[in-house]
Amino acid sequence: MTDPSQLAALVSAWPHDAKSRELVLMLLEYTPEPYSREQFTPGHMTATACVLHPEGGRFLLVHHKRLDRWLFPGGHVEAEDMSIWDTARREAVEETGVQLSLESPSLVGIDVHGIPGKRREPYHLHHDLIFCFRATSDEFFVSEETRAVAWCSPGEFERYQLPASIRGCVGRAFHPLG
Repeated sequence: MTDPSQLAALVSAWPHDAKSRELVLMLLEYTPEPYSREQFTPGHMTATACVLHPEGGRFLLVHHKRLDRWLFPGGHVEAEDMSIWDTARREAVEETGVQLSLESPSLVGIDVHGIPGKRREPYHLHHDLIFCFRATSDEFFVSEETRAVAWCSPGEFERYQLPASIRGCVGRAFHPLG
């Protein structure tokens, strides 16, 4: 997994989402296991994929079963993930079957958000890094973790009730200098 100090360098350079950026930097500096999903205080790192359609103009969403809302595919860091963006790539493929290009992904968002408690897990924070990937085809499937998968255009933000964090990532993915 990416060394926390290397990840801190990437996060430090992020010019948006100052509050989330600072929370991630504190997690990386002051916690012993920032990638462990067993660390609930102050939370742990997760990674998400903003997957762009191969022909442009659309991005991939999953309807998350547990959270009952439309989101980007993403999730927890696993031991086999060589980097945090490998986590995002793996989760997108596991949740949707989408095939991704081998290009290096770019960071398009940082979002620290709360996750409701369940069974043995208390309420905690996901310190989420969102990376942009391009799909090589428009094919996907619905996994056990999702209720549905869809290609969405920016004009459908309201239809899918997408939060501001996703809208911002989509804007940066489509307009990288913006």
